[in-house]
Amino acid sequence: PILQASTSEIYGDPLEHPQSESYWGNVNPIGPRACYDEGKRVAEALCIAYKSYNKTQIRIARIFNTYGPYMDQKDGRVVSNFIVQALQGLPITLYGDGSQTRSFCFVDDMTDALIKLMKSDLQSPVNLGNPSEYKITDLASIIKEKTSSSSELIFQDLPEDDPKIRCPDITLAREKLLWGPKIKLKEGLELTVEWFRDEIES
Repeated sequence: PILQASTSEIYGDPLEHPQSESYWGNVNPIGPRACYDEGKRVAEALCIAYKSYNKTQIRIARIFNTYGPYMDQKDGRVVSNFIVQALQGLPITLYGDGSQTRSFCFVDDMTDALIKLMKSDLQSPVNLGNPSEYKITDLASIIKEKTSSSSELIFQDLPEDDPKIRCPDITLAREKLLWGPKIKLKEGLELTVEWFRDEIES
């Protein structure tokens, strides 16, 4: 089987919440995020077409925010940004008012989900992520707690087309893959902070 690592970004700034696989999304095709959003959407379309014409086994994983040890310190993701800023005593940068939501899946849970998907016969897109939803301000507070940081929170303008809400409906994954995340956010962040601390201090 061919795995297409798709993304929750195919839902854009969603008008449906939580997002299920049947939702077609709310994507600006010419906005600043369009190359990534539409690139993933067309990749799914190509996979479906290839399956139809060539009888190829495909697996399409719509991956929601994933985090954990071995993330790149400079990858620009919210978890790595906040942890690095907190550990270095820098201001923690939030965009908008921080009320936008995301769900965060620990890497071990995501790996388990992908293995189960590849062993399955599911050839339609499936959401893989943690359905526990957090405000970005809540994430910053938890990371400050786990790092014992006194970093202040600073707020900048929300980028254009940045999703206000993001949370997966994982009913399909639970039913077809018998999968659901096991690691809570605070537990996963402890492990992630430990790894980043060692990296920054070494």
